Amino acid sequence: MKYTLLLIVGLILMSCGTRVPYTTSIRDEFGLDSEAAVKKVQFFTSSTIILERSKESGNQGTSDDGALVTNSSKEQDRVIIPIGTKCVFDSYDEDEGLVVRFEVGVGKTITFKLREGQNSGKFFLSANWRSGKKGGELEYGNETYYASPTSATAYLQVVLKKLQKTKRKDRVVKGMKI
Repeated sequence: MKYTLLLIVGLILMSCGTRVPYTTSIRDEFGLDSEAAVKKVQFFTSSTIILERSKESGNQGTSDDGALVTNSSKEQDRVIIPIGTKCVFDSYDEDEGLVVRFEVGVGKTITFKLREGQNSGKFFLSANWRSGKKGGELEYGNETYYASPTSATAYLQVVLKKLQKTKRKDRVVKGMKI
């Protein structure tokens, strides 16, 4: 009974695919060079992506009793895309990067591109990382957000399944007698 259960669990695990980075070699191997072909692929994120934007406002003055008053307020908006979140292909950008969509809405897309000087062929999160201490600047939902520095390591993944069918026919030969 134990062995039967282990066999069933093993078969289930083997039938599941493994997540691998989406690379230029996978794109070429599976012929994913047209938009129609890429739209059929389910993509995943390799790590958590955190997008943040904030607004600060404030003023200074005096109160009725003559005390100095500083009033400030801060409004933060964060978009968190956890590791392994599913996304779909939306379009190509001008540099052959993949624009993917995590949710419905105007401009709610993120671009993933090849990095210059990198031989892995992975498609990493694309942002303006030279924008300062806030992180990588990018547009999401027609608003300017800053991707956290840890989001820089996020790349696209796909599930790769290897299916192999084997058809076997066995015969047992009994031999011949004189």
